Amino acid sequence: MYVLLCPCILDPGLRARGITRQSDLDCFSRCLERCRHFGIETVPLPCPETMYLGPDRAPGSFEERLETPAFARLLDRCEEEVQAHIARHGDPLSIVGVDSSPVCGVTSTYRTDEREPGRGAFLSRFPEQKAMEVKDFARYKVYLAAPLFSEAEQMYNRALQDDLSAHFFEVYLPQEVGDTSHTREKDEHTAIFAQHIAALDEADMVVAVVDGADADSGTSWEMGYAFARRKPVISLRTDFRCAGHHELVNLMLEESSIVVTDRTVLPAALQSPRIRER
Repeated sequence: MYVLLCPCILDPGLRARGITRQSDLDCFSRCLERCRHFGIETVPLPCPETMYLGPDRAPGSFEERLETPAFARLLDRCEEEVQAHIARHGDPLSIVGVDSSPVCGVTSTYRTDEREPGRGAFLSRFPEQKAMEVKDFARYKVYLAAPLFSEAEQMYNRALQDDLSAHFFEVYLPQEVGDTSHTREKDEHTAIFAQHIAALDEADMVVAVVDGADADSGTSWEMGYAFARRKPVISLRTDFRCAGHHELVNLMLEESSIVVTDRTVLPAALQSPRIRER
């Protein structure tokens, strides 16, 4: 199991001068952390842009400096190298690229001076392979907000954790933190609250179980906190009861999250690298 990485994720020095911010470096680091955490091998792609223009180069569009017969031949050779690797080792889990590279962009690229949708010149040569933008691949820490008071609820939460772990998501499960009995002391309340807040701050996204006649109050609070911190929230509601004519659940919770009604689609909603593009 491996991913093909845009080489500047491993070596940011390969990028054009002046375009790398600290947020980019943090993102690259999280991408590599995910791979280490789940034992995913990282295989660097060749970097045709560096090979052609050198490492010390100013930013520029594809048309400006790369639309030449010589660069097209270089892309041919690099493509052959990558296809040979795939033939030997099988399809990668994903190609991980960097928007808006004119060569390794995934969803956008600078073919001209204007940013436009589509893959860069190199990644477009692998249309049959899944490709993820590095910022999406780097989001893998999930906070699971859910009721946790009965054996059935706790078993369901662990099943969701297993589901998401199989898709390379690291899941924080609040029920595993501290004593869950009604006899716990006030100081433990404070410690549990602080640990949950720290986990919410660290999480890339929140999955919230909102089944029942009304959503669990603790889950609702965690959803609101995540929304205020501008973290994506995915609500899972398998309960067939509706809150109104146009709402599956409470309006405020529904408008602050993406609601899915089937547990099996959660990985796709979270942009799992296992889900192949159609």
